[in-house]
Amino acid sequence: MIIVMKPNSGEKDIAEVMSRLKDIGLKGHISQGAERTIIGAVGVKPNMPEIHDSFIVMPSVAEVIPVTKPYKLTNREFHPLNTTIRADKFTIGGDEIVVMAGPCAVETEVQLIKTAEAVKAAGANILRGGAFKPSTSPYGFRGLGEDVLKLLAKARKETGMPIVTEVIAARDVEMVARYSDILQIGARNMQNFALLDEVGQTQKPVMLKRGLSSTIQEWLLAAEYIMSQGNEQVMLCERGIRTFETYTRNTMDISAIPAIHKLSHLPVIADPSHATGKWHLVTPVSMAAIAAGADGLMIEVHPNPDAALKDGPQSLTFDNFATLMQKIKPLITAMGRKLATEANHFTAQC
Repeated sequence: MIIVMKPNSGEKDIAEVMSRLKDIGLKGHISQGAERTIIGAVGVKPNMPEIHDSFIVMPSVAEVIPVTKPYKLTNREFHPLNTTIRADKFTIGGDEIVVMAGPCAVETEVQLIKTAEAVKAAGANILRGGAFKPSTSPYGFRGLGEDVLKLLAKARKETGMPIVTEVIAARDVEMVARYSDILQIGARNMQNFALLDEVGQTQKPVMLKRGLSSTIQEWLLAAEYIMSQGNEQVMLCERGIRTFETYTRNTMDISAIPAIHKLSHLPVIADPSHATGKWHLVTPVSMAAIAAGADGLMIEVHPNPDAALKDGPQSLTFDNFATLMQKIKPLITAMGRKLATEANHFTAQC
């Protein structure tokens, strides 16, 4: 349920509501806006009508609203303002658009550093690179593990770019969190609930990719797992879903971007590389995602896609990535937004 406080309620009134929630075994999540404060109550309790009545009689409470959707913390009703997330020097969400770029899988130090320098020069903000690469086939390239995490840390030191990389097992969360700025949960792990609980206990931003055949509600409920553990720094990544179409690798669900913004306060990143599987479709689909309201892009870039050990057909060359960046800049401006730049200060929106 949502408890709406009266406009003149103060910190003492809010504390009384939070204390009462705790006494009956519910968790309260405060969202303070310019005009009103709302408190979202989360938990499973019987006799909810009686609980409703016990709060509506409090003099500082204006309204108590039941929430019918199964996802609570990710729900915009709980959190009317857009969530903004700090990743090192950059803000994800709000008026700015971030671009994450780099190789799907890190193969060598030379490959990584050259790519990092190239994407930064073209205007990318965050370096992506895979250390653990689960594949459909067990015989595909599966990444080089912690050695790659060390290379990513070196690339961050040399270029100043924060890094995002995937963690695929609960036991590896602490290790990956030591090296990365953003923890990525891949599509195949979207409902790996033990892993979601584990990243939810970190203080690192998490990017949760949509599962291969997952509904929007299932996606939001997966994010709920992370947030229920205390980590509210969650962004969602639309990377295409599985349909009957075979020309593209997946089917990019552009409509999911505005749908998520309607239902949830969390930022949405678009991954046109995995969505299409074809490099020549990445730029037009990137533009479509920005026009639909995406808060960022995740693009695969490789110095020599023909020789890539992973996802070469969907990877952009350095020149193609530079062209993409030039094409999206006027569109970003037309959408009333701007490309993310290094922030001198940051104030979290709750």
